[in-house]
Amino acid sequence: MRVIHVEHLTKKFAGFTAVDDLSFTVSPGHVTGFLGPNGSGKSTTMRCMIGLDHAQGGSATFSGVSYSKLTQPLHRVGTLLDAGNAHSGRSARNHLMWLAASTGINKSRVDTVLEQVGLGEVSRRRVGKYSLGMKQRLGIASVLLGDPEVLILDEPVNGLDPEGIRWIRDLLRDLAKEGRTVLVSSHLLSEMALIAEELVVIGQGKLITQCTVGEFTARYAKQWVRVVSPQVDALKPLAVARGATMSEENGAINFHGMTAAELGELGATAGVTFHELSPQTGSLEDAFLDATASSVQYHGAKSEGLAH
Repeated sequence: MRVIHVEHLTKKFAGFTAVDDLSFTVSPGHVTGFLGPNGSGKSTTMRCMIGLDHAQGGSATFSGVSYSKLTQPLHRVGTLLDAGNAHSGRSARNHLMWLAASTGINKSRVDTVLEQVGLGEVSRRRVGKYSLGMKQRLGIASVLLGDPEVLILDEPVNGLDPEGIRWIRDLLRDLAKEGRTVLVSSHLLSEMALIAEELVVIGQGKLITQCTVGEFTARYAKQWVRVVSPQVDALKPLAVARGATMSEENGAINFHGMTAAELGELGATAGVTFHELSPQTGSLEDAFLDATASSVQYHGAKSEGLAH
């Protein structure tokens, strides 16, 4: 099994606890999203997992083995924590050739991954001339170089255009379907909703929850029922009597506090014809903001319009 186990991981900086007794498991076969507000400890956790930061407590293992004890680690764990770590004076191809030579990877693999990430035609251009999105593709190429069983990526879609975002989404899904373990951190929650099946959500270094995307939105996002009916005015007082509240949106009435089944049965007793009766659930972003509200460290001022 290509399983990541993080157990009671703790990391402190000068008395500040960045990661606080954190435990979670990442299994193969699907993409796991790693979510948390700014300053929640996601990047520090990832750095501790591969030994770039030293944890004061706990452990992170890959099928029971710590990263430092892995033989040929690039074949086992591919990581993208900083897409800008390639030397700006080197070409992309030379950068990957150096990585391949230093880890015993066949040089033919370099051209394979360059084509895979769409950099084949510009592989001899210096990295310093690359856009942010191109550097991101090069970083992903370095992750794929060793054909690893486990992939850990921090903000992999940063700097990519819409085509690139769709490409990385499809790539990570395909890698997971092959039985690999994929852990992805991102602030693009709309993208996480499309790519991830499982979520690990943290705040202030602590685990908030680990569950599927569907379970997370069902638990934390608001739910309501959208109703369109020519007799909706007859339904309103009956629903209010049951404790429901209402709001209007684009010609429909949103009922909060009752299920679609309850509203349907109530409408049937009053002879209400429904043109639409559909349960609604808030987005992953809505659920995330609610789940992490008490863990956010940096709050911007609410906009009140431009001063004149």
